[in-house]
Amino acid sequence: MAQQTNGGNSGGNQGAKLGAGAIATLGGGAALVIFMLQNRTKVTLHFLVWNFTWPLWLLILVTAVFGAMVWFGLGVMRRRRRRKARRDAR
Repeated sequence: MAQQTNGGNSGGNQGAKLGAGAIATLGGGAALVIFMLQNRTKVTLHFLVWNFTWPLWLLILVTAVFGAMVWFGLGVMRRRRRRKARRDAR
Protein backbone atom coordinates (compact mmCIF):
# COMPACT_ATOMS: atom_id res chain seq x y z
CA MET A 1 0.00 0.00 0.00
CA ALA A 2 1.63 3.22 -1.19
CA GLN A 3 1.08 6.40 0.69
CA GLN A 4 1.51 9.76 -0.99
CA THR A 5 3.04 12.64 0.83
CA ASN A 6 2.88 16.23 -0.17
CA GLY A 7 5.79 17.60 1.77
CA GLY A 8 3.99 17.84 5.09
CA ASN A 9 1.28 20.10 3.75
CA SER A 10 -1.80 18.28 4.97
CA GLY A 11 -4.26 21.16 5.15
CA GLY A 12 -4.27 22.71 1.68
CA ASN A 13 -3.02 26.28 1.57
CA GLN A 14 -1.33 26.91 4.87
CA GLY A 15 0.16 30.28 3.96
CA ALA A 16 -2.37 31.90 1.66
CA LYS A 17 -0.66 34.53 -0.46
CA LEU A 18 -2.12 37.54 -2.18
CA GLY A 19 -2.20 37.34 -5.94
CA ALA A 20 -1.09 40.09 -8.29
CA GLY A 21 -4.70 41.15 -8.93
CA ALA A 22 -5.43 41.51 -5.21
CA ILE A 23 -2.25 43.53 -4.67
CA ALA A 24 -3.10 45.80 -7.62
CA THR A 25 -6.64 46.26 -6.29
CA LEU A 26 -5.42 47.15 -2.80
CA GLY A 27 -2.81 49.54 -4.19
CA GLY A 28 -5.32 51.20 -6.50
CA GLY A 29 -7.84 51.49 -3.68
CA ALA A 30 -5.25 53.08 -1.40
CA ALA A 31 -4.24 55.55 -4.13
CA LEU A 32 -7.91 56.37 -4.72
CA VAL A 33 -8.51 57.08 -1.01
CA ILE A 34 -5.41 59.28 -0.80
CA PHE A 35 -6.46 61.15 -3.96
CA MET A 36 -9.97 61.64 -2.55
CA LEU A 37 -8.62 62.96 0.76
CA GLN A 38 -6.41 65.48 -1.04
CA ASN A 39 -9.24 66.76 -3.28
CA ARG A 40 -12.06 67.80 -0.98
CA THR A 41 -13.01 71.11 -2.60
CA LYS A 42 -16.44 71.69 -4.12
CA VAL A 43 -16.72 71.86 -7.89
CA THR A 44 -19.56 72.90 -10.17
CA LEU A 45 -20.36 70.34 -12.82
CA HIS A 46 -22.03 71.15 -16.12
CA PHE A 47 -23.60 68.12 -17.80
CA LEU A 48 -25.91 68.68 -20.77
CA VAL A 49 -28.56 71.01 -19.32
CA TRP A 50 -27.84 70.35 -15.63
CA ASN A 51 -25.51 72.27 -13.32
CA PHE A 52 -24.77 71.00 -9.85
CA THR A 53 -22.13 71.38 -7.17
CA TRP A 54 -20.46 68.34 -5.63
CA PRO A 55 -17.40 67.78 -3.52
CA LEU A 56 -14.60 66.66 -5.82
CA TRP A 57 -13.99 63.51 -3.74
CA LEU A 58 -17.58 62.40 -4.40
CA LEU A 59 -17.18 62.94 -8.14
CA ILE A 60 -13.96 60.88 -8.05
CA LEU A 61 -15.71 58.09 -6.13
CA VAL A 62 -18.75 58.01 -8.44
CA THR A 63 -16.48 57.96 -11.50
CA ALA A 64 -14.35 55.14 -10.04
CA VAL A 65 -17.43 53.04 -9.15
CA PHE A 66 -18.93 53.60 -12.61
CA GLY A 67 -15.62 52.62 -14.23
CA ALA A 68 -15.38 49.48 -12.07
CA MET A 69 -18.93 48.48 -13.02
CA VAL A 70 -18.16 48.90 -16.73
CA TRP A 71 -14.90 46.93 -16.34
CA PHE A 72 -16.70 44.14 -14.47
CA GLY A 73 -19.56 44.09 -16.97
CA LEU A 74 -17.18 43.78 -19.91
CA GLY A 75 -15.45 40.88 -18.14
CA VAL A 76 -18.77 39.11 -17.59
CA MET A 77 -19.71 39.57 -21.24
CA ARG A 78 -16.31 38.26 -22.35
CA ARG A 79 -16.59 35.14 -20.14
CA ARG A 80 -20.13 34.47 -21.38
CA ARG A 81 -19.05 34.83 -25.01
CA ARG A 82 -16.08 32.49 -24.51
CA ARG A 83 -18.26 29.92 -22.71
CA LYS A 84 -20.77 29.99 -25.56
CA ALA A 85 -17.95 29.59 -28.11
CA ARG A 86 -16.62 26.55 -26.20
CA ARG A 87 -20.12 25.01 -26.12
CA ASP A 88 -20.57 25.59 -29.83
CA ALA A 89 -17.16 24.05 -30.53
CA ARG A 90 -18.18 20.75 -28.91
